[in-house]
Amino acid sequence: MSREHHYRATVTWTGNLGEGTSGYRAYSRDHEVSGEGKPVLPGTSDPAFRGDPGRWNPEELLVASLAQCHMLWFLHLCSTKGIVVEEYVDNPEGTMVEGGDGGGRFSTVTLRPVVTISDPAKVETAVALHERAHELCFIANSVNFPVKHEPQVHARAQG
Repeated sequence: MSREHHYRATVTWTGNLGEGTSGYRAYSRDHEVSGEGKPVLPGTSDPAFRGDPGRWNPEELLVASLAQCHMLWFLHLCSTKGIVVEEYVDNPEGTMVEGGDGGGRFSTVTLRPVVTISDPAKVETAVALHERAHELCFIANSVNFPVKHEPQVHARAQG
């Protein structure tokens, strides 16, 4: 049985510097991503395209979405298998290739989760669950480029 889920957000351009889009350098790429009951997320374009490096760009958010989705599935799978995750940090990286016309596409994203679990006997099982998390990730199943994962799982040192 399939179910549909719907998601909404509001994206508001805040970069009118007084002349609108009268020229390529006449406007800021700044915008805000908001939603009911959620904090505003400051957005912009990639700094390579005149964006503010202090704000989130769509490419970074796509990479972060893939990492979040993978992490949430992994945590769920661990909880159902009796694996206690104590720490999880991912430093994902995406590569986008820009075409001659200025457009582009992602060629790959690599997730690099570093996970600490409580039981040394369950490290191998935890490593294997990354593959299942990848298979189940909604976002990874929706993109047209490879999403790789290079997990590291360690057990908390017994003291």
